[in-house]
Amino acid sequence: MRPSALRSALLYPTCRPTLWSIQSVPRIARCQSTSTATLSPRWLSDVKTRIGKCIMFGISPAQTQEAGSILQEMAVDWRELVAGSEGFLTGMQYRGLYRQEVVWGEMDSMGHVNNVMYNRYAESARCTWTLNFAASDAVHKAEWMELMTPKHIGLILRSIKTDYKFPMKWPDRVTVLHKLRNKPTTDTDHFILDVLILSEVHRRAAARCIEDIVVYDYQKAQKCRLKPFMVDKFRETFELQEQAKEKCRIRVKTLLDRVRQLEKGSWDRADAEEDMGGAGKQ
Repeated sequence: MRPSALRSALLYPTCRPTLWSIQSVPRIARCQSTSTATLSPRWLSDVKTRIGKCIMFGISPAQTQEAGSILQEMAVDWRELVAGSEGFLTGMQYRGLYRQEVVWGEMDSMGHVNNVMYNRYAESARCTWTLNFAASDAVHKAEWMELMTPKHIGLILRSIKTDYKFPMKWPDRVTVLHKLRNKPTTDTDHFILDVLILSEVHRRAAARCIEDIVVYDYQKAQKCRLKPFMVDKFRETFELQEQAKEKCRIRVKTLLDRVRQLEKGSWDRADAEEDMGGAGKQ
């Protein structure tokens, strides 16, 4: 990838871009820990900013290829890097909502998506998350499907807490993911789900929710414990979450280390001089 092509990739990504400045990069962004627990919510766009600064100071053909490789990985796998590093499963068989369009009517008089809509996104995604187990557990498919009815055992939302990260607007798309906060046991009669609502335009969380789910027996009109087949499947899912978190955190750390090496080989070296193009030759 040529430097001119890299500039286009930075300024005109495949999705609707957010605006950033590549004039300077705060020292805290350059020197922060590579642990995903300490990353800024905007770390993806920060990486683009850092690569942009490297390009401005001039990079070699090999460095150009490396920068292009980093940008390509971020463009293709950003959901895995952002959500997977927190333990959310991003595969097709685990998604609640995937690239669902935000419609104009979901905005309110203030010009952004109404707060109520985020809870609706979470609710719809939770229903799909539950039905996904029916698709992957053929033996108990009918029982998983029955959870969505008031016939016998069901899952009831006891409470939901929503943190809004920024005012999302139309046009946009949302991807909504759920994860189990704890590994269930045979005595579990309620559990917590963490919800991540991703903006596809901004490529970061637009909102986060915490859902408290109660296992309810409609016939006895009282709480009950998870059925054994549910415990087994939830335990399996929790283990997959932990594996995904570890794998994706390693990927993020490796990616950030690669960016740091680019910086050391361009503007952050002793003889670094910014490439001013034609203006610098006058």
